[in-house]
Amino acid sequence: MKNRLKVLRAERDLTQAQLASETGVSRQTINAIEKGKFDPSLPLAFRFARLFDLTIEEIFEDEQEV
Repeated sequence: MKNRLKVLRAERDLTQAQLASETGVSRQTINAIEKGKFDPSLPLAFRFARLFDLTIEEIFEDEQEV
């Protein structure tokens, strides 16, 4: 799944560790999501959406729909 997490994080001057702390996951999880190696759970995707004040669809894109 493609995502804009790295760009959104950088725009807000957050480190992976800070984003991980804000969303209750490990820095390694954030790294894996940003690299497209791991898809977040729905509850985690909602936490990202609330944190960045965006919809899930504005952050994550299903590669099969592209």
